[in-house]
Amino acid sequence: MIFKKIMKIIQVYQKLLKNYGLQGWWPLNNKYCPDNHKLELSKGEIFEISIGAILTQNTSWNNANTALNNLREKKLLTPKNILNADNELLTNCVKPAGYYNQKINYLKNFTKFFQKLKRAPGRMELLKIKGIGKETADSILLYAYKQPNFIVDAYTKRFFTRLGIIKGKNNYEEIKKLVEEKLPRKYELFQEFHALIVEHAKKHYSRKPYGLTDSLFNPDFQ
Repeated sequence: MIFKKIMKIIQVYQKLLKNYGLQGWWPLNNKYCPDNHKLELSKGEIFEISIGAILTQNTSWNNANTALNNLREKKLLTPKNILNADNELLTNCVKPAGYYNQKINYLKNFTKFFQKLKRAPGRMELLKIKGIGKETADSILLYAYKQPNFIVDAYTKRFFTRLGIIKGKNNYEEIKKLVEEKLPRKYELFQEFHALIVEHAKKHYSRKPYGLTDSLFNPDFQ
């Protein structure tokens, strides 16, 4: 058995929820709402969430959101306008998110795919797009398309390792499978759990030694 204390995952979620409350991810137009998961998303909102998931690669949400707002202000948050915009304009908008040359190409790659899409994409379809990795694909599926795909980010790995739920060597797919097998396959729960982990980990797992200030959880989780 490579995992420890795997029956405790639901308790982790419950404890985080009790402490922080509903997070209301994904923010649309800079607004968080506890009932966001109930909203029927328009095609434009699905596109906005997907673009945000790409922009937040290797940076904070604040930086990604600044870039997203820049695109919004320049009327570029549509597939047609992103593909027709010149690179200098896109660069100026995307710069706050870092790696802007790469991300401009990634945005265009995804946008071309999105334009042809008539249904919710499959995970493997997304992973074939250059610039879309596992974390980004799962973010798009979970928040934009409301598919129950758990997101494994750096915060999740650090947090779960500290609690003894996983070992440091467990890879993305192993951790994803663990959570998805031990929790009800409900997108609402996965959305909240991911958002709660991020909220908690920002405070206690951003800097080494990870979790040293985490008084909410006992490291042995007994």
